[in-house]
Amino acid sequence: MIVRIWHGYTTHENADVYETLLKSEIIPGIQQKGITGFKTIQLLRRPLDHETEFTTLMWFDNLESVREFVGDDYEMAYVPQKARNVLSRFDKKVQIQKLRWSVDQNLAT
Repeated sequence: MIVRIWHGYTTHENADVYETLLKSEIIPGIQQKGITGFKTIQLLRRPLDHETEFTTLMWFDNLESVREFVGDDYEMAYVPQKARNVLSRFDKKVQIQKLRWSVDQNLAT
């Protein structure tokens, strides 16, 4: 199991706007792509002093599934234009990590 970890940041005023955009358009759009081996996406959110941080965790079976999602440069961030319009900054590259162990049987490899 592979996870793509990405961080994006908004102003506090745009945080709800961005989260709504993710839930209503961006995540459903990813799900509709029918990516083989795509398992789930998780959204984390935390307020910082001067901005709000969002972290997404996208779970895939393997790197081939990640490539199906974003192409050969599988560390490239996927940030649609509507998201770019709301974010103040974001990771251009994602972290790719392999799950080694989990107590959650749904994620265990």
